[in-house]
Order: sequence, then structure tokens, then C-alpha cells
Amino acid sequence: MSLVFAGVCSHGPGITARRDRADPRQLARLEAAYQAQREALRASRPDVLVVIAAEHFANFFINNMPAFAVGMADHYEGPIEDPEWLGIARRRVPGNSALSLQLIEGMSATVDLSFCEEWKLDHGIMVPLHHLVPQNDLPIIPVNINCQGPPLAPLQRAYALGEAIRRAADAMPARVALIGTGGISHWPCTPDSGRINEAWDREFLARWTRNDREALCAYTDEETQRDGGQGGYEIRTFIAVAGACAGHTGEVWCYEPIPIFACGCSIGVMATGAEATTARASAALA
Repeated sequence: MSLVFAGVCSHGPGITARRDRADPRQLARLEAAYQAQREALRASRPDVLVVIAAEHFANFFINNMPAFAVGMADHYEGPIEDPEWLGIARRRVPGNSALSLQLIEGMSATVDLSFCEEWKLDHGIMVPLHHLVPQNDLPIIPVNINCQGPPLAPLQRAYALGEAIRRAADAMPARVALIGTGGISHWPCTPDSGRINEAWDREFLARWTRNDREALCAYTDEETQRDGGQGGYEIRTFIAVAGACAGHTGEVWCYEPIPIFACGCSIGVMATGAEATTARASAALA
């Protein structure tokens, strides 16, 4: 079939853990955008959801850190965090090992991958699933990008990862949806936690909506750490989604800098060329 949906969203644990401490107006706008994205995702009638997330040392550590890894299991457990703190009940999330294998085989033609038959889900995947798949009824394929410890994959390789996902998805019999989830600017676990660089975030999102490959891949890691924090390395997840939609543009449905969530919170969708999801979901926000 094809890639029928592609989007991005934030995954900061504060989005659920500290929900009651956010500005109510900002929270309402963010949750309305999550709802619109959830409706657009459901309308695309996917058979499986590929979730590109960042590694937070839930499954790998700096002594064994693949640049890219793909889950290949029939179910996953999460969240690894305290459910009462995170505000998300621990559960078994469905996977599909057969579809994972098809995706991995297709991607491996152009991208070197690790694969995992055991995978624990942390907030990086569970917060998006909490908002987008609340019934826990859509199989997922988790894809990890090392966004933690150098050496980090160059941004061009993140874009190429997305292109590989697209080629593999288009060759699969299943209807494949894709979500990339990350920061954008944030300084987690540092004295600057809660700081947000709104100008940097908005410039990055402008490049993302244009799907300007050259501009997206022009950031250096030194610039990103200076302007977007060490959490800003997670732009790789958004860039991979852009790669999966090369030749198409996107829309940002929500951007809210929410310090209590410790990140600039964003929701966006990119056209895939398969279906007019952007127009349909934009109407849902109207």
C-alpha cells in the first residue's frame, strides 16, 4: 500500500505528569491539536503506526548505542516510569512482528539498522500514544534514533532514514502511519530545565513545514546544543518524518512554549501524497 499519514508531536513527560499546572489556555490549545491529530490519524485507516522516538537510556546505554534501531515484537510494555507520576497506566502495547520484519527488510536496502525483539517504552512513545491511540488498539513499530550520546548520526542520515521508511512502507501490503516525536528545544535534567527557545523552535518548524532538506540538515550539533539544549538533538525525529515525505510540505497545527512541561510543545502533519490528510484535519481544527 503506502504511507497514509505522517505527523510530529512533542513527548515531554510533563505533558501528562504536570498537566494540571499548565496555563489552561495553552493546555486547551495543545490538547485540541492532539485531538485533531488523533482524528486525522484514525481517518487514514492505518494498519500499523511507526513511531520514531529518541532513546532516553530505556533500552540502550552509551556503551551499546545504535544510531537507528527498530522494534520487532508482537507487544511492548510501557511506560517504564512510575505510572502514577507520569499519569499513564502501565499496559501492554500491541506490535506486529511480521510487519516490523517487512519494514526492516525494506529499510535495510539503504540504511544500516539494529533490531530488537524486546523493547520497553518510556514517555517518548507513551505520551504520544496516550493522546493519539487512547484505546490501545493500533499496532506500533517503534523506531529509535540515538539523540543522547555522541557520536550522533548526521542530520542527513536522519533524513535518509525517513526516506528508507517511505520506500519500505510503499512496498508493504499494509497501510502505514508515521509519527515522529521529540522536543523541540529543551534542557532536561539540567539547571536550565524549563527554558524554551521559542524563536529557535519556530525557525526549525518553518524549515520543517517547507520540507527544506538543505535547511533542515544545516544545523550543527554545537549550534543545536547552544540554542536548543541537549534535548534539541531530538530534531532528528522530525527530520526523519520530513524525509519520509520528501517532495511534500507540512502544517504546524499547534506550537505552545509551556515551561512547566519543559519544552516547546508542537503538533504538525505533513502531506504524504497518498491522501489529503492535511486538509481533512485542518477542517477538524476550524
